[in-house]
Amino acid sequence: MTGLAVTAAVLALGACESESDAPAKSKGTSTASVVAPGKPGEPARTISAEEAAKSVPDDTPNDADFGYAEMMIEHHKQALTMAALSPDRASSAKVKALSERIAAAQKPEITAMQGWLKNNSKDRPKGGGHHEHGSEPMPGMATEVQLKQLGASKGKAFDELFLKLMIVHHQGAVTMATDAVSSGNNILIQEMANDVIAQQTSEIGRMQKL
Repeated sequence: MTGLAVTAAVLALGACESESDAPAKSKGTSTASVVAPGKPGEPARTISAEEAAKSVPDDTPNDADFGYAEMMIEHHKQALTMAALSPDRASSAKVKALSERIAAAQKPEITAMQGWLKNNSKDRPKGGGHHEHGSEPMPGMATEVQLKQLGASKGKAFDELFLKLMIVHHQGAVTMATDAVSSGNNILIQEMANDVIAQQTSEIGRMQKL
């Protein structure tokens, strides 16, 4: 059973306590316990609420978590820049609709990651500095030349180049998110990375069919 599941069980147990149990608890006679399912093939065991609380994993952010948030913000910003060109340059209604979905999804994600960085700055590992984007390009990022080509194109030519660049861009985001899931430690970052994997993998499939 995961630490989160154990914590949920503890909360559920607390919520189910009757009023008649309250006086006993105040006298220090509470014997609250939690049934923790065992691993596959192993029997369940009963542990105390204190043991359950201690079993919750430490999700203190590590440098991989901070690096992911910092880089994905920049990665998303480029996607928004590309999507913003569609209303005036795309000829396909589907490409325009796709661009709107990308903007609607990634703007809130940028805000969420910026908020996470602000709230967790005090937990930054010592020696963990801002990742240098210039030394090694993030996967999937379009080059300046490609962005200029996209901005100069229109109609069907824009549609084709936009889809080509955005598929690669999404593939890069999935790679970054997968790395964050395997290397990071913070639960919230893991959830955000898994959302990126699910959402952008789905969009890659749709774009490949356009």
